[in-house]
Parts: sequence; C-alpha cells; structure tokens
Amino acid sequence: MMINITDLQNRILSAKEQLFFEDKQKRIAKLEELTQAADFWNDQKKAQQIFDELKELQKMVKTWHELEKEANDLAFLAKNLDDSIKFEWEQNAADLSKNIQKAEEDIFLCNKYDRQPAIVSFWAGTGGTDAQDWTAMLLRMYLRFCERMGWKVELIHEQPGDEAGLKSASIEIHGANVYGYLRRERGTHRLIRLSPFNAKNLRQTSFAGVEAIPLIDKVAEIEILEKDVKIDTYRSSGAGGQHVNKTDSAVRITHMPTNIVVACQSARSQLQNKQKAWQILTCKLLAKKLNDEEKELKKTRGEAFSADFGGQIRTVTLHPYQQVKDHRTGFEVSNTEKYLDGDIMLFIDSAMREGF
Repeated sequence: MMINITDLQNRILSAKEQLFFEDKQKRIAKLEELTQAADFWNDQKKAQQIFDELKELQKMVKTWHELEKEANDLAFLAKNLDDSIKFEWEQNAADLSKNIQKAEEDIFLCNKYDRQPAIVSFWAGTGGTDAQDWTAMLLRMYLRFCERMGWKVELIHEQPGDEAGLKSASIEIHGANVYGYLRRERGTHRLIRLSPFNAKNLRQTSFAGVEAIPLIDKVAEIEILEKDVKIDTYRSSGAGGQHVNKTDSAVRITHMPTNIVVACQSARSQLQNKQKAWQILTCKLLAKKLNDEEKELKKTRGEAFSADFGGQIRTVTLHPYQQVKDHRTGFEVSNTEKYLDGDIMLFIDSAMREGF
C-alpha cells in the first residue's frame, strides 16, 4: 500500500503544534543572545545549563525542520511520479514515516516513567458472567498486542470467574516504552453483544476495568507502614502445577488507608510472591500519587479531566453492528475481530496525538 504523503505532512504539523514550535524558536533566539554576552561564562554552572538547554532545543528544531523539508520534497515529487522513480519514492516515504514515528516518541513518550515496564491489571465490572468473560477476552487481547510488540509478559495473578472468564488478573510486561503506551489504556472498557450465557441469547452490556502502572524497583517518595497493610496467604487458583495448588504460596496485600489490594501468585515461594506484591503495591501507590497530581494540575489549568480508573474510554459493539469506538478521541473502526486479536495500536496512537 502506497504511503499517503499528506498524512505524513499532517503528522509533522500536528507534532509542531504540540511542541509549541514557534515558542521554541523564540527561546532559541533568546538563549543564543545570552551566550553572546561578554560575562556569559562568569557563572559556569548557570552558563552550562543554558548551553545544554540551547543544544537540546536546536537538536529538536533541526530534526523537525529536516523531516518537514523531506516530506515537502516527496510531496512535490508525488505530483509527477512515474515508474522510473516510484520504487525509490516509496522507499524514501517509508523511511520518512519511520523517522517521524521515532521523533514522535520523543514528544508522546516523554513522561518520567514512560520508558518503564508495566503491571497491567484487569477486573470484571458490572455484567455478571458476561463481564468476567469480557475480562478474559481483554486479557487475551492485550497478550496478543504484547506479542505484536515483541514484549515479554509474565502472568502475576488471576482469579477465575464463577462460571467462565476471570474476576481479575494481572500481568507484568517488559519491553520498549511499555508504560508509555499502555498508560493510555487505563479506564473502563465496555462490551455490547448477544450474551452466550443467556438462555434467550439477549443483548448484554458488560464492563471491565484496565489499569496500567509503571514497574519500578525503588520509589523513594513512597513509604508504606507495616501497620497500614494486611497480608493474607492463600492457595493459587490458576494453573501452576501441583505445588501451586497444594500450598498457600499466593499472597494478597491490602493497603488499608487507600483500600488498594494487590495479589501475586506467579512464584512458587510465598516469600517471592510477598516481595513482588509489595513492589506492585508501591507502584500502585505511586500511580495514585501521579494521577492525583495530574488531576490537580489540570484542575488548576481549568481543563476537563476524566482519567479516573472508572472513566469509560472505549466500547466494543458486536451486535446489532460491529464497531470499536474510543470515547475520548472519537476514533473508531468496524473490524472488531482484528481489534480483539490485539490490533489496538491505532487507538493508542490516536490517544497519544490527542494528548491522553
């Protein structure tokens, strides 16, 4: 399929808008003026900070100027594209698309923890057995997405549903920019379909929650007091062999001040599961802190904000028509089969571009 050069040009324009490109250029001019002062290096520490900022801004501006020039050149050639240069043009356009994507990551994946691995948790909401089945479908969907991305996944915890599906599950994911991509999937996901668990095969609406948190070894700003937690042990309910099913190796930690509950059953050792659960609890508390700070910041700016874990972000409709729609961006597709098989990057990409 031939690359649409207009789409690439629009991506560049959108990126420049998000970067406040004109303001960056004005800042460069100001910093350059400062470096020309006779006493610039008198305060070497301050001078180095200015010089470092200038270099970083110049690099960014140069990158996007070069991408824009290349896109405009390709757009000009596209007006009179003949067979002699078509192959070369397509190769150059493909390379440009990759370079734009790489440059975009510096914009969209620039938060402090975006490069970190992540813990992604799923839980059934309203909808009974259908919601539990929907939770299992979501887990499979994200596992397939991880395969597409080449990420490594480990199942941390799962609690089977009463009749089918899952009540809850958690996975640990390692790879490039995992949290940066998946933090935009946080929220409530809705499914509308003809229920396979209803004798009359009636249309059923069910809900499931998705939460992504950055996985960090040590979080200095988070302190957990022993008196604030309740630790329970129990037998693992998922697959894991005879040892998992016959010993109380699984661990559940409840943080009573926030009512955050973390469970881990991936290791054979109760001690290992406790250590992992404690790490995940620390990361969940960090995620709560970041979310509270983000809400307060947007409240101060007067921006609408609905990124709570309960906020509905997406609906998958399988009946009476097929559609997947993101309620934040308005982006939608009709191929629900591909989406449920892990083809979700277009939704993540649209959310990134809209600032979520």
